[in-house]
Amino acid sequence: MLKSIILQSIRYRWLVLFLIVAVSALGVWNFQRLPIDATPDITNVQVQINTEAEGFSPLEAEQRLTFPIETAISGIPGLSYTRSVSRYGLSQVTVIFEDGTDIYFARQLVNERLQTVRDQLPQGITPEMGPIATGLGEIFMYTLEIEPGALRDDGTPWTAEDLRTLQDWVIRPQLLQTPGVVEVNTIGGYVRQYHVTPHPDQLAAFGLTLDDVVDALVHNNANTGAGYVEHNGEQLLIRSSGQAQSIADLEASVITNRDGQPILVRDVADVLLGEEMRTGAATENGEEVVLATVFMLMGENSRQVAQAVAVRLEEASLALPPGIIAEAIYNRTELVDRTIETVEKNLVEGALLVIVVLFLLLGNVRAAILTALVIPISMLMTITGMVENRVSGNLMSLGALDFGLIVDGAVIIVENCLRRLGSKQHQLGRLLTREERFHETAEAAAEVMRPSLFGVLIITLVYIPIFTLTGVEGKMFHPMAFTVVFALTSAMILSLTFVPAAVAMIVSGKVQEKPNLVMRGATKIYAPALSLALRLRWIVVAAAVALVSIAGWSASRMGSEFIPQLDEGDIGSCQRKRPVIGLTDNLGA
Repeated sequence: MLKSIILQSIRYRWLVLFLIVAVSALGVWNFQRLPIDATPDITNVQVQINTEAEGFSPLEAEQRLTFPIETAISGIPGLSYTRSVSRYGLSQVTVIFEDGTDIYFARQLVNERLQTVRDQLPQGITPEMGPIATGLGEIFMYTLEIEPGALRDDGTPWTAEDLRTLQDWVIRPQLLQTPGVVEVNTIGGYVRQYHVTPHPDQLAAFGLTLDDVVDALVHNNANTGAGYVEHNGEQLLIRSSGQAQSIADLEASVITNRDGQPILVRDVADVLLGEEMRTGAATENGEEVVLATVFMLMGENSRQVAQAVAVRLEEASLALPPGIIAEAIYNRTELVDRTIETVEKNLVEGALLVIVVLFLLLGNVRAAILTALVIPISMLMTITGMVENRVSGNLMSLGALDFGLIVDGAVIIVENCLRRLGSKQHQLGRLLTREERFHETAEAAAEVMRPSLFGVLIITLVYIPIFTLTGVEGKMFHPMAFTVVFALTSAMILSLTFVPAAVAMIVSGKVQEKPNLVMRGATKIYAPALSLALRLRWIVVAAAVALVSIAGWSASRMGSEFIPQLDEGDIGSCQRKRPVIGLTDNLGA
């Protein structure tokens, strides 16, 4: 079977080369689509349910919000477990699903259960699901800040309320339009509000209550349509514009009439601009700023999304008034680029080292180049497999590749082909014809193909148990195992088809199979060492056993970590290299 495949590969060598070029071109195209990240995303499938209830104590939030929601979620298909947090004015329930559950299907199930529990919650309180993001979804952070000495057009200084207003109405809506962005969270500043502050004594004097004031504000702050009137073939719209446009409009709202005299809101209350009560703030070098975090949609390419957000932030900043600046303080692109740069450096150095060793050991430039071609072609095939299986390129998946293992089978086949071709030329005393060269190549490849495949298969089987890992361990190490197995499989396919076909075509003319200078020098050192080891075999075996025992004892005392430390020099660093960000919330964190 293997010999038949090799013979057909040599016979249809041009077709094989065409397919290899096509697969390589596909790999180059898929390289542009490969998701790039620093590490694998190990977040489980989860849906967060957030319920705001102003004025609820943590105990009330637990009893009246968290408990009913958790009870309604119980028994949902695919549910793994739930956890919850009850704070002042907030209930958060996190629903964890089994691995492999589609996130959109999970959210649909949760939404159906929430519909059944709405009637059990206090009136006016509506639970909402959190964004479709993961724990690694925080890809970009930026601040809105006031330049020193900056003033508004009227000469007054800018305030934290102005910063928050610009963030909510200018910057945030534009960033949400960026493809791949699912949420922009903001902390700091003050949300602008219109405050109506009634005077109890005046309310009592007019015999009014707070509900009367509220009803008046609701009914006097709405536009009403009354259809249209046709006139000369035109439709004239009829509407009553009653929406308040200013503080004066709110003050002029009519509460009731007494003896034909309207009682207005300004008669019983003060209307003024105010601020929403907040539980958090952000500071930069002691000055209050507005800090925003951009969340990426689950499954998106963090590098591309972060780059797009950075571009969109620059465009949105053009709409800011003079004296207000938007500055990025964290960009996931920098961390990803640094990590990928480390991976690329290691891969290039490893590939060059393998190629240099091939040139030194094979002694044939054409054969060494042919063997070295297996490395980039295998990588391109692996990238295609990663894209199709949604495996991101990261420190774990790409950093585990070993080019020495990838070219192992190709080296064995090429070396044996050179030996057989040189031996046959020496035996016949002439150059081989094309048919003879093809025949010898096929025989040489088939001769060592079985042990070569067994070697690759044994290495591949070592990674198979990793696929049985589940949970966080599985999410972390599956990309590594998949990449290595796919790369070895690609190299095995190339060794079976491309390498014999290319050897038959490229290795022509006089072939000399003799040890080169490096091999002769290595043989002079190895031969006496081998002879000495055979004479002192018992001592050598005893020393090996002792070393294994010492290594085992040392391994039992060695510390362990789940993953290696990621230190790429970009831990929350700022592009300007100067700010120090401080955050506070209702927990004092």
